[in-house]
Amino acid sequence: MTVITADICVIGAGSGGLSVAAGASQMGAKVVLIEKSAMGGDCLNTGCVPSKAMLAAGHVAQNMREAGAFGVGSVEPKVDWAKVHQHVHGVIDAIAPNDSVERFESLGVQVIQDAASFIDAKTVQAGDVQVKAKYFVLATGSSAFVPPIEGVHDVPYFTNENIFDNKMPIEHLIVIGGGPIGIELAQAHRRLGAKVTVMEVARLLMKDDPDLTSIVIEHLKGEGISFYEGGRNLAIEKADDGIKVSCEMDSGKTCVTGSHLLVATGRKANVDGLNLEAAGIVYHARGVEVDHRLRTSNKRVFAIGDVAGPYQFTHMAAYQAGIIIRNMLFKLPAKVDYSAVPWVTYTDPELAHVGLSEADAKAKAMKVRILKWSFAENDRAQAERRTEGLLKVVVSPKGVILGASMVGLHAGELIQPWILAISQKMKIGAMAAAIAPYPTLAEVNKRIAGSFYTDKLFSAATKRIVRFLLRWF
Repeated sequence: MTVITADICVIGAGSGGLSVAAGASQMGAKVVLIEKSAMGGDCLNTGCVPSKAMLAAGHVAQNMREAGAFGVGSVEPKVDWAKVHQHVHGVIDAIAPNDSVERFESLGVQVIQDAASFIDAKTVQAGDVQVKAKYFVLATGSSAFVPPIEGVHDVPYFTNENIFDNKMPIEHLIVIGGGPIGIELAQAHRRLGAKVTVMEVARLLMKDDPDLTSIVIEHLKGEGISFYEGGRNLAIEKADDGIKVSCEMDSGKTCVTGSHLLVATGRKANVDGLNLEAAGIVYHARGVEVDHRLRTSNKRVFAIGDVAGPYQFTHMAAYQAGIIIRNMLFKLPAKVDYSAVPWVTYTDPELAHVGLSEADAKAKAMKVRILKWSFAENDRAQAERRTEGLLKVVVSPKGVILGASMVGLHAGELIQPWILAISQKMKIGAMAAAIAPYPTLAEVNKRIAGSFYTDKLFSAATKRIVRFLLRWF
């Protein structure tokens, strides 16, 4: 048995773990990184990267179908699924060197490719190596959660962890789960030529504003996706012509038969096999319990990313990495601040959010103003024939920006000024005073900010003041 002594031992080479390992090593710490599977974690190999690459392929196909609106001949694209697979994995391969063993070893990180398990509060074993460290970082991520649906294990099914390995045409994809993963992959496959049905037991895209999600869902219906929302008692069985999924709706029992099944019903934290009890680390089904400094019940062990929550986003893990580096290396009591956490659902149109939502404000009985602005009022959106967007901003009565939610073309890019504004506790006047280039979609940000002042600016009192000044001065 080989024994290694380190300053920091990171378990998990996803986005959070890699950020900690790279940063700490380059700042002078002796770092050991343990990963039992692929470097880069879920995001690179089975999550964010391949899904966005597939969505990009679908976007190209849809542009070919819709070209007629611009005076260009429309055509139904011929999709080669093997080449789509090649494109998706080509994107992964292009990014993979940044997360590779070789790169991290060049940064001074000792990489062990094996499963890690705690022996005691200060020791982890991986294969025939024991690592003793001053600090440990749990960055083991999450994996696809498959609920106990009747018959689900009696049929073949995809999750996000294996659907990107498919090279064959899909005739009819049934998606169970109407969250971001399910909806994104539903649209990607529909645009690539598959018939798609989405079944959700609760509300579609339930974490986002219903005023905005309804725009996304109506757009996807227009592309030919079928939705069953609020179904109960799902059951799955093999059929002669594929896979049959049944559920109970208010209108009665509904059955859908498809060629393939995708289960996209959320994520579960990866805690199995770590022997966290030996290290005195408290955890539950949702993951590891942490305090505001991201310390577990064992104060020498930190946890970040999906295994710690509360948000399962790649950018969240990267943010948390900075917090624990300040705690471990510089002994600063840095704490997480989740007041300006953004997220984006990469459908077309995109759905983006940061800060307080209208529903949050109502639940807290807060006095706020809700500003709304339609993309139909934007000249660039008109030129692009993409006017289905809507922006909602939550502000205090004195104009402090509290939250922003947006649906529309490039919403994930357009939300970024609101992230800065909320994190810096800026007022709406700063956004209104900014000069936005014309014609850009970004003008919606300035226009909605300006609407905060419309009532006062064009009021009877303002008119009286103007008439007085023009008369006497």
